[in-house]
Amino acid sequence: MPARNVTRTLLELTERAPSAHRVPPLTVTLPDGDRIVVPFTSCFKSEPVDCSTADSLSLDTSIMFGVDEAVREYHDGDVEPDELGRVQIGYICLTVRFAPERHPRFALLDFTAATSGMSRLFERSASVGTVFTDLTAAGGGVCCLLDTESDTFRICRLNGQPVQDTVPGPRFADYRFLVESWPERRSPSAT
Repeated sequence: MPARNVTRTLLELTERAPSAHRVPPLTVTLPDGDRIVVPFTSCFKSEPVDCSTADSLSLDTSIMFGVDEAVREYHDGDVEPDELGRVQIGYICLTVRFAPERHPRFALLDFTAATSGMSRLFERSASVGTVFTDLTAAGGGVCCLLDTESDTFRICRLNGQPVQDTVPGPRFADYRFLVESWPERRSPSAT
């Protein structure tokens, strides 16, 4: 996503956190100077994190997902959804890479499942996919990929549109072609 949208996306993510806070809130200072409070930990600690000169941020998240068949199976059928029909899944490791060298106007938000079972859930659950594509949309993200733990990644959202494609695949032979499709990537004057 464009680097300028990281604050907005992290705030959207906090809306998807469990309402019963089990950890003290974490204050994060981002590279642009924004200071936000999130209901997560960083390296399983709640001490303030200053990323004003850092190139990355690590958060230990827990996220609420709607219950579909894959989520029900993941919880062995023992689910008690909240009033919005969601259940908590976590810890999900989030690494934010600010302005990576190859794409300096962008940031990468990389959500990583903590277990193999959770990873399989991410691949099977439409509800889980919806949360991540909605976060991508809310943050103005140009691309949302799902690691299928194979030689391909599934493209879930691209340039503001939901898509069903892969990289590598017929449309994108490799990541270079995928990145070249990003509108802001093609236009250096975009702000």
